[in-house]
Amino acid sequence: MTTVTMRPDAANMADVAQRMDSVAIICGGGSFPAAVAEAISRSGRRPVMFGIKGWADRNVVEQHQHHWVALGQVGRLMRLARREGCREAIFIGAVLRPPLTRIRLDWPTIRAMPRILRAFRGGDDQLLKGLTAIIEEGGLTIIGLDAVAPEIFVPKGVLARRLPTEGDKGDIARAIQVIAALGPFDVGQAAVVADNHVLAVEGVEGTDNMLARIAEMRRQRRVTAPVGTGVLVKSPKPGQDRRFDLPAIGPQTIENVARAGLAGVAVTAGSTLIAAPMDVIRAADRANIFLVGVSEVASP
Repeated sequence: MTTVTMRPDAANMADVAQRMDSVAIICGGGSFPAAVAEAISRSGRRPVMFGIKGWADRNVVEQHQHHWVALGQVGRLMRLARREGCREAIFIGAVLRPPLTRIRLDWPTIRAMPRILRAFRGGDDQLLKGLTAIIEEGGLTIIGLDAVAPEIFVPKGVLARRLPTEGDKGDIARAIQVIAALGPFDVGQAAVVADNHVLAVEGVEGTDNMLARIAEMRRQRRVTAPVGTGVLVKSPKPGQDRRFDLPAIGPQTIENVARAGLAGVAVTAGSTLIAAPMDVIRAADRANIFLVGVSEVASP
């Protein structure tokens, strides 16, 4: 009797190899999950989208191999990630801190509830670190975006036509100092400074709402700095885990900066995400707003 050994063809072997080199993208809202998935695909790896129900955009998630998970379904996430061959995962996209009543509990989540409750008592960074520890104990390694999509970070230097003045550079340095001072309290990643006067610090309302507050204060004449002065600065908090919740800008940021009557935007290079960079630069040029990537010691 002759035994015939069946060997998989090259296509099947390639499919198996790519499946074993899959990256789980745990994604909330916004356009960044799509950019990350495309960068992973270009690198030859296979993105698998895990869209968070109620937050992630269906049109983004369903462009790739995908699954939907509810907040709190840690067991489902881990089971599906193992089935897809994912050993690494990325957090990306907007998800507001949910009330505990919105968390859908499965058994692994129930077992981890004492730890989750402790994490909820701190700021966003503490919460994300707590959730990351639970996920990593299940077998997934959470990695940073710089490992798979370095091109979506703002580079250092002047990006738009307008240049910051010496006064603008002083405001940038002041804003970075403010963000650094508040870092130990896990507060915000953005501040607005005009003529060395701190006009606003980002809280739970987010950058866009903070800028709307500046625009409203101008209308109420509570901001005395002339229109065309003042800087929005975005930077990670000191000691922040750079694997998640990094500051980000997009075309909407520029539009809101213009409405707030500011001179420009400065963000820390290499640690701030940028959506649709060419659109952002064109929007800055149209509004005559400067846009720079700076080091965390604020030298454009």
